[in-house]
Amino acid sequence: MRAVLYGERSVETAVMNETSPLALRPRDAAKALGISPRLLWQLTEDGKVPCVRVGGSKRQTVLYPIAELQTWLSERANASKGGVQ
Repeated sequence: MRAVLYGERSVETAVMNETSPLALRPRDAAKALGISPRLLWQLTEDGKVPCVRVGGSKRQTVLYPIAELQTWLSERANASKGGVQ
């Protein structure tokens, strides 16, 4: 998964490969981004990181689409290069 987020493989390759998931669970997303699950949760609650909520109101699951995480990370990298945060 880290390879997908850091651009070592294309997203199309990850999507076409049947063994690669389309989205990550919170713990896996945090690990792929290199941050703690607690920080990922705070970013999610603040609406700063893209996620999809799946399921009913009692048993709702939060998933992080790989393609959207890759885009978000690229945007953040470009913003930091330009001096904007």
